[in-house]
Amino acid sequence: MNKKSRNRSDILSNSIWGIVLDFIYVLIGSSLIAIAFNLFLMPNKIASGGVSGISTILHWKFGLEPSYVQWALNIPLFIVGVLILGKSLGYVNFALKTIVGTIFLPFVVFLTSGLDAATTNPILGAIFGGVGVGLGLGFVFRGKGSTGGTDLLAQIIHKFTGLQLGICVVLIDGLIVVNSAFTLSLESALYALVSMYLTGKVIDVVQLGISNSKLALIISEHQNTLKQAIFEEIDRGVTQMEGRGGYTDDARPVLMVVVSQNELTRLKQLVKRIDPKAFLIVSNATEVFGEGFRRHY
Repeated sequence: MNKKSRNRSDILSNSIWGIVLDFIYVLIGSSLIAIAFNLFLMPNKIASGGVSGISTILHWKFGLEPSYVQWALNIPLFIVGVLILGKSLGYVNFALKTIVGTIFLPFVVFLTSGLDAATTNPILGAIFGGVGVGLGLGFVFRGKGSTGGTDLLAQIIHKFTGLQLGICVVLIDGLIVVNSAFTLSLESALYALVSMYLTGKVIDVVQLGISNSKLALIISEHQNTLKQAIFEEIDRGVTQMEGRGGYTDDARPVLMVVVSQNELTRLKQLVKRIDPKAFLIVSNATEVFGEGFRRHY
């Protein structure tokens, strides 16, 4: 096998492994969502949006099996979504992973429906249920997939109304939560809001990771001295950008440097020592790749 053929084989192998890994993420994520639903959310009457929230309301109102409700809603929504949205759903891989999540999640809900509730305290149910669902969705999204459901409905509404997709999602989940306030209780709706908030935060953590890196922007008349001090005393690279004062229209170079949490104090002390009049802005750097930080995207 020549070098060119071997490279193609390696690329194909990596591509296949990447696809398999994506499906594994979707299966793990769907399982986590289903288990969190049965252990924490459903037993405590917490309908935190989505098809699972609808199934919770219908279970406690009419005694319907949640997994059957989820299948009954998810599968038609997926079919309608494919017919209406067509190519806007994305590539075939995404559609396949979505149908896997759509079918597998209720299946795990069905398999684990006999598990005893982990807690009957609704606030604990909301907290750990929200965390569990967030972990699960984070894995699903890392696998570049979806669990379908009301996300597809939101895309359909977005297509025909022009409303922003995020607003469509919030409206649908909001209607489900409001409905739970009337059909279950106001407290259940409030717990659902807590759960939804935590779900969103945990999704961010799973997708973006927990980073202690800080991004600092420094505006100073002593930029050359500052650059040299950062190189020598903190051993970090510096990027110099061209800025301009909004009032004076004078050129003002801006130094950008990324440091770890424990280096931030040293950076602030360094800036204060060299130029007490410097303008320093510090913000969180969620993901940093490159020399001195993570090396892989």
